[in-house]
Amino acid sequence: MSTQPTSQNHIISTIAADMDAVNGVIRQRLHSEVALVNQIAEYIISAGGKRIRPVLVLLVANAYQYEGAAHHELAAVVEFIHTATLLHDDVVDESSLRRGRATANALFGNAASVLVGDFLYSRSFQMMVSLDNMRVMRILSDATNVIAEGEVLQLLNMHDPDVSEESYLKVIRSKTAKLFEAAAELGALVAGASDAQIAAAGEYGRSLGTAFQLIDDVLDYAGDASEIGKNVGDDLREGKPTLPLIYLMEHGSEEQRQLVRSCIETGDEQHFDAVLAAITSSGALDYTRRAAEVQADRATAALASMPESRYKDSLLQLARFAVERTH
Repeated sequence: MSTQPTSQNHIISTIAADMDAVNGVIRQRLHSEVALVNQIAEYIISAGGKRIRPVLVLLVANAYQYEGAAHHELAAVVEFIHTATLLHDDVVDESSLRRGRATANALFGNAASVLVGDFLYSRSFQMMVSLDNMRVMRILSDATNVIAEGEVLQLLNMHDPDVSEESYLKVIRSKTAKLFEAAAELGALVAGASDAQIAAAGEYGRSLGTAFQLIDDVLDYAGDASEIGKNVGDDLREGKPTLPLIYLMEHGSEEQRQLVRSCIETGDEQHFDAVLAAITSSGALDYTRRAAEVQADRATAALASMPESRYKDSLLQLARFAVERTH
């Protein structure tokens, strides 16, 4: 029997008051004189999601006994950057469903979504500048740039059936894991941790983010649309060669390889059931899960020198949740 909901709730419960404060900062900082900005920003933020990145900032800061309030602002900044990437992602991917609701681009149109994504990016930079810490700005500006590079790399990989596992993992590390890494580093930095501790926190975040994305890849073929909150098979429709497909291209039969090659090249979702059957029988999902577990173990190992606390326990639980979740 799965214990993920309890695990996730317990993780959040250790920082419930901090999360309330972060949500207050988010509401306050979202405000704009332009009504449409408020409307779209409110729509996308209120959709919720796991808020894993702000949770990372808060847990790591608390694990190093931080007493101030700057971590609330940083957690909100990280969530704004993430939300901006979602707005832009959904436009690029022509997605219609996220977190179980219509995407902002489906509801408000592509132009408005892109521009409000720009607003969230620029607002996050205003917030980080107000903290007046050059190292904070360097971590966040570097992360934002790497994420943008990851988005472009992914675009280049679209409809390309010859993408290697190494090339795909590079996209994950840039596009997804980098913001996890930055969030964890910021939590340690704001708490006055040592350079070695900040680096270890970054390693934890990077590995955790990679594990999360790999499980997302699994759930796109083995998930339940009502649970994962997006359309199962979206990756195939978008021509994204994710790790299960890359594995199948390398280890499947000639017939399976030709099927996958054709589907990636054309974004053909008509053959989704056949691709899913091939992925399942080939062991591609098990392979991807194992790759995620390796990353989760790496994240756990990175916390070895962190002082014992309930916050560290929550970070360890988060590493397990990353690979055991069903949504």
